[in-house]
Amino acid sequence: MEPLTGTTTTTDQAPADPAVTDDMLATQPIGYWSGLAHAAVTRQLRDAMARVDVTQPQYWVLNRVNSGLPAPGRAEVVAQLTPLAEGPHEIARVVDQLLHRGWLATDDRQLLHLTEAGEAARARLRQLVTEQRAVVHQGIGDEEYVAALKVLRRMVANVEAAESQAP
Repeated sequence: MEPLTGTTTTTDQAPADPAVTDDMLATQPIGYWSGLAHAAVTRQLRDAMARVDVTQPQYWVLNRVNSGLPAPGRAEVVAQLTPLAEGPHEIARVVDQLLHRGWLATDDRQLLHLTEAGEAARARLRQLVTEQRAVVHQGIGDEEYVAALKVLRRMVANVEAAESQAP
């Protein structure tokens, strides 16, 4: 995606201020607000999952194994999900936890599959995540949500383009 050119305005960057009025939002740093949103949403979801003795990375692994793609091996799951994790060893540990819990099993080729219990857990967690999403999205229509994501996607593309052009 090309960076947006010719249609942007330069607005002075003000210090982050959680009490800023709407007419001053354009001066606010995106890193502050996106970080605050990430922390709040992640905390809310992880707290809800903790109440049912599950972690968000466990949910990621269950979804990846159930993705409809060919059954993955351990190394493939670890490689795909480690960028989301809090460290390089977290996903491997999660795979071990889910194997121990009986939610994952390996076949004779060492490919991972959900067990019946694992699929039941994944379905319950999907319902929980859907409920938590409704809380986060309260008062936000799909059109407004899509617009916000498009803006964030454009910002990421702009930063990546600038990084690729840096000396």
